[in-house]
Amino acid sequence: MSRTGETHRDIREIVKDEMIMKDRIAKILEDGPQTIPEIAEAMGHPSHEVVIWLFAMRRYGQVEAVGKPDVDGYFKYGLVKAAG
Repeated sequence: MSRTGETHRDIREIVKDEMIMKDRIAKILEDGPQTIPEIAEAMGHPSHEVVIWLFAMRRYGQVEAVGKPDVDGYFKYGLVKAAG
């Protein structure tokens, strides 16, 4: 348990959830681009877990940063439109 009282899941557990969570993230982003904290709140998961799932999606070309960072320094991420 951390000093803030949060328990952290093992990274292997977080990565194992990637396939399920990428679909949930994609569903959230259908309404438009959002920041990592916004996605985390919508999912009910901590931001540090959402970062792992979102950046895996980014690596595979499923999401991209949109525009410039907000006043807090967060980029919004949106779904990449399929070609064709």
